[in-house]
Amino acid sequence: MAVGNTITDSLADSVPTMIASARIVREFAGVMPNLVDRQRLDSNTGTVWNEVSMAKLSAQAVTESTELDNPQQMSDTLFSITPTVIGVHTIITDRVALRISANAYAQTGSLAQNAIERKKDVDGLTAIDGASTVFGNGGAGLDTSDIASATYRITSNTTEPAPASAPINAVFHGFQLADIDFQLTTPGITQVSGATINEAQAGAPLTSGIAAEAFQNRYRGTIAGARLFEDGNLTIDSGDDDAKGGVFSQMALVLVEGRSPYVETKRMPELGGGATALYHYDEYAYGERSAGNWLVEVETDASAPTG
Repeated sequence: MAVGNTITDSLADSVPTMIASARIVREFAGVMPNLVDRQRLDSNTGTVWNEVSMAKLSAQAVTESTELDNPQQMSDTLFSITPTVIGVHTIITDRVALRISANAYAQTGSLAQNAIERKKDVDGLTAIDGASTVFGNGGAGLDTSDIASATYRITSNTTEPAPASAPINAVFHGFQLADIDFQLTTPGITQVSGATINEAQAGAPLTSGIAAEAFQNRYRGTIAGARLFEDGNLTIDSGDDDAKGGVFSQMALVLVEGRSPYVETKRMPELGGGATALYHYDEYAYGERSAGNWLVEVETDASAPTG
């Protein structure tokens, strides 16, 4: 017989384990779906979303003696996107539903939707990787000039400039954007405008200006009119630590969405004393409008920052 005070360790086998909280392993929220042109494939309109682009015409000078007899032929080009279905399948037995913590069980529904949103974001990043125009240098850090050059390549494209009303977006991995922050807070570096950061901005203390914003809050403003966004879902090549971000007009990439996300359930009484299968679905696809003109891939070093 034991002698002494009775504490929780004495009756450890009788103390129930309570899960006070549960969380989903954090992942990067989807970025790309919010930075592109989102279109809806309406019900009963077929399986393909179509858009026609009309080629430009040419005008000519007309004098008082000119007899205008130079008809310009109109032509069109069809741009099509076919949404496809993605899904997530999970099975939860009745015993699991009855026995696990309510806090943990409440998270199970979000897990599948998060997986769908992550794939939607990654597919948008894959569309950037498919650009025909590529800037940057693998192994070299991201530079403000990479972003500025890509932006002007898009807005003043000689084949078809991007719509002036559409914003220009720049999406990169945080490890790439760290190089921009380091560049902006280093004395004497060259800026997009050709000017240099003076010692009041680049030296300590940083109290105002672009350098101060980059040093205190991370710089997520605009460079040459391109809005900077961080997306941790960008793949970093395991061989050379490079990543492929990009600069693009919001009208360059089209996200066509069909049926809205939905869930189907199926009872499985034969499995483990009863279970419920859940099928989460979404339907969408990306496509590049004005291919080769409004989207520029930028591949640079994405090594993890070090102190």
